[in-house]
Amino acid sequence: MSEAISPRAAATPSAKPPLHTADPAHDAPAAPARPEARKKLFTLLALTVVAAAVGVFAYEHFFASRYVSTENAYTAAEMAQVTPFVGGIVREVRVSDTQAVRRGDVLVVLDDTDARLALEQAEAELGRAQRRVRGYVANDTSLAAQVIARDSDRLRAEAQLASAASDLERAKVDLERREALSDSGSVSADEVTRARNAFQTATAALAAAKAAAAQTNANRAAALGQRETNATLIADTTEAANPEVVLARAKRDQARVNLERVVVRAPVDGVVARRAVQLGQQVAAGTPLLAIVPMGQVHVDANFKEGQLDKVRIGQPVEVESDLYGRSVVYHGTVQGLSGGTGSAFAAIPAQNATGNWIKVVQRVPVRIALDPKELAQRPLQVGLSMTATVDTRAEARGGQRAEARANTSAQ
Repeated sequence: MSEAISPRAAATPSAKPPLHTADPAHDAPAAPARPEARKKLFTLLALTVVAAAVGVFAYEHFFASRYVSTENAYTAAEMAQVTPFVGGIVREVRVSDTQAVRRGDVLVVLDDTDARLALEQAEAELGRAQRRVRGYVANDTSLAAQVIARDSDRLRAEAQLASAASDLERAKVDLERREALSDSGSVSADEVTRARNAFQTATAALAAAKAAAAQTNANRAAALGQRETNATLIADTTEAANPEVVLARAKRDQARVNLERVVVRAPVDGVVARRAVQLGQQVAAGTPLLAIVPMGQVHVDANFKEGQLDKVRIGQPVEVESDLYGRSVVYHGTVQGLSGGTGSAFAAIPAQNATGNWIKVVQRVPVRIALDPKELAQRPLQVGLSMTATVDTRAEARGGQRAEARANTSAQ
């Protein structure tokens, strides 16, 4: 007898979910998905590479190519070397290294004993020169009177000469008359002798009168010469403008300046460095005492490679970073000038490239960069700090082109 199977019981085995088995027919469409994804990835990678290359090219061509940069840059300044103009013993030293000073501040004081004595001597020389010039003026009046007296002597000598000539003529006539009468016996021999003696005396008197006249002429000429000599010392000048007084006054002023120079003052604002002077030291004129670094006038000497300078011009803007403050602080400056030669050309031992084997070495040219004084005042820089300088070669040079144009015009 067959058992009846209920519909619920018959449906129970078929109601159980079948176990999952690999069905090749069902999984076949999923196989091509990997190559497509790989293709998309390669395409995306290629586009990324192309975009990066285009970006790098655009950056290099349109942005990076306009800048030249170097880390071979250092701060520098035109340091003021303080030296005394006069020698002496150091009496006071009022500054020390790293001390900030202002222009005109007293740095060193020398002993002023010798300078004061020199000033007193110069003042005495000036007074003597003034009195000497007054003597020249008074002597001119005296010499003028001497010339007048010599003129009178000359006139008297000429009169005496004329008188002596007349006496000689009379004595000659008298002698001739006596000699003519002596033959007839009208005149005695004694009278003839007296007449001959009178003639000889008159002759001698005439010679003496001539000598006296010559002497008076010579005395007059000497007096005139003395007056002319004295006149040249005071001609076309006053007492104050006389050369001797001017010279003495200049020496007095020089002595006064030397007395003021015993006090050595700061020539510029800055910081004291390399102080070598000590109290009680004997220093000579020109001896280096100390140096002053003008902190407000610090510039940057950037040593660019020679291949970087083809587009660098005077006046182009520069951004400068300091290792002291880091990249957060950027100084702004301009190209002030390029050196006249490379660093090796001015080295103590320049390279001798004409000997031995030769290897090309890229040379560097110092470029001076002027910094903004306001930025320096906010963040001072010491001399010798390492810097990074970047020049914008495509920017318009501020003042550089005008300076070059003026230089070219003056050269033409």
